[in-house]
Amino acid sequence: MTSVFKRKYKQGLVLSGGGARGFAHLGVLQCFEEHNICPSIISGVSAGSIVGAFYSDGYKPLEIFKLFSSQKMYRLMRLTFPRFGVLRVSGLKEILVKNLRSKRIEDLPIPLVIAVTNYNTGKIEYLSEGNLADAVLASAAIPVLFEVQKINGNFYFDGGVMDNLPLKPILGRCKKIIAVHVNPLGKIEKINGLMQVAERAFHLAIGAELENKKQNVDLFIEPPELTEYGLLDVKNSLEMFKIGYKHTSQVLGK
Repeated sequence: MTSVFKRKYKQGLVLSGGGARGFAHLGVLQCFEEHNICPSIISGVSAGSIVGAFYSDGYKPLEIFKLFSSQKMYRLMRLTFPRFGVLRVSGLKEILVKNLRSKRIEDLPIPLVIAVTNYNTGKIEYLSEGNLADAVLASAAIPVLFEVQKINGNFYFDGGVMDNLPLKPILGRCKKIIAVHVNPLGKIEKINGLMQVAERAFHLAIGAELENKKQNVDLFIEPPELTEYGLLDVKNSLEMFKIGYKHTSQVLGK
């Protein structure tokens, strides 16, 4: 057990996966900063691990937003021969390596736990040590769509497959826990293609355990308007940022 899991924290923050919907995480964090809400530890997966890594590294929400919203989708992903994934995230790796000041997870100013799925063992792992960029890339590697990542001889992909709201590693270690979930189920009236069907199936699968997790956090944030946006809907990054900010303002204002 690493030192991160031996300590107690004042306030924990859990950031879900969600692809491009992760821009809403930044709107939530922006609102938190304006209300002087500062996490003592962050647990993130997939898009939540990307946001968590930069925020833990000292970047402000608007700085992270500008860094990623200025990138074209083709810069973040490259088409590759579909042996391990349709898209290679070399562009994302370049952004992580170039901009993250902390190179290892344990060096971050705010402790961070990154959820990843071990392809070889079929189990979820919560990383609090090791190469930061590699861990984030593994956590964000959506199966089939993105290239799997190799770390210490094992293959890893999106931790959201096993735990899309990684509450477990910080549960019982924080006086208060805030969870941000950017995958509201909502109601869908029509089918808009295969990608939507795949996303819907994924969200339904992970939604089964969500109610139990909600009972174990002090504040649960889930902007319902995000149902209008897809996994790769990067072009609407500003709208999703605003949705996260507005919904959090309403929740905190109650």
